[in-house]
Amino acid sequence: MALPQEKNYTEEDYYNLPENVRAELINGQFYNMSSPSRVHQELLMELSGTILNYIKAKGGPCRVYPAPFAVKLFRDRTDIVEPDISVICDRNKLTNKGCSGAPDWIIEIVSPSNPSHDYITKLSMYHDAGVREYWIVDPQNSEIHVYNMEDGTFTTKTYSFHDTVKVGIYDDLSIDFSSLDIDV
Repeated sequence: MALPQEKNYTEEDYYNLPENVRAELINGQFYNMSSPSRVHQELLMELSGTILNYIKAKGGPCRVYPAPFAVKLFRDRTDIVEPDISVICDRNKLTNKGCSGAPDWIIEIVSPSNPSHDYITKLSMYHDAGVREYWIVDPQNSEIHVYNMEDGTFTTKTYSFHDTVKVGIYDDLSIDFSSLDIDV
């Protein structure tokens, strides 16, 4: 008797999901996304707002997109992720569906239900795709893990929610986590 085979889903399947379903498509499989917590949403709003205010003040070309926002990392693969925050500086990557190609900076806020997704699966994907900077914000441990992956290098540094974190893709932006209005 043949064993049942996993179905490999496509980009078309992803875009045909019902409006109320949030999922990511990785290696042909859907990964359902749970509803975010209140702390997750506070972090998302505070960080997105800080980045947006900086970009507007500088008049730069970059755009910031909070989730849900579809990112197709690779042109030759069907993987589509929804980072919590995506900063895209090359507007040619923007489409009506989201982003096609690697954002310059991605921030993921760790969900307690599946932390390995951000720490292992997505870290590897983002590195392979050419994301310049990746932050994992972990409210459960009050930590920020910063991965700089620019120019073929790969460095990492860990900060606490009491620290000010320098943004690598900008010369003059730092985010003071102790000043963010969140109740962890």
